[in-house]
Amino acid sequence: MSTEYDLVGSSYANALVNLAQEKNVLEEVHADVDALQSMFNDNQGLKDLLFNPCVAVEKKNEVLKSLGKEAGLNQYTINFLGLLLQQDRMMAIETIFTAFELQYCRLTDTQVATVRSAVKLEQEQQFLIAKKLQELCGAKNIKVKPVIDESLIAGFIVEFGSSQIDLSVKGQLDKITAELQSAPAYA
Repeated sequence: MSTEYDLVGSSYANALVNLAQEKNVLEEVHADVDALQSMFNDNQGLKDLLFNPCVAVEKKNEVLKSLGKEAGLNQYTINFLGLLLQQDRMMAIETIFTAFELQYCRLTDTQVATVRSAVKLEQEQQFLIAKKLQELCGAKNIKVKPVIDESLIAGFIVEFGSSQIDLSVKGQLDKITAELQSAPAYA
């Protein structure tokens, strides 16, 4: 069952993908969407400001333009954000990000690997994981989606398609515990 935000998100994401392809800036806009998604995930205050109906559209527009300039966003991305404000569709932005990512992955034959780690992974670490996954499975493009899971203690778990590679301390401890529980008792 689709919600209004799913339909709106899909429509706006489709429009942004089409524009980015037409203007030959799909990779740049994709990088912008990734950056914006991180900003929204890491900054509740930004979301609160942009989603607050009591804050004037002009103030929100100033914040987005400043943010776009600081982050070095493509002009098409900045214009798109302005359009969302004008059309009162900012509440759908996270759904738009998700729909954009799906369309981008389909267009570029990119597969997504979720990497759960105890701490935030550096860009270089994410790159190395993606490169190793490409070698292991022969995929054309791999995009790493990092997720912090403090329960892992240390290390990480890679979820790719139906496969899972557990290189976490918690996973190793669970494995040792299972082996000890199934080992024969010696008298």
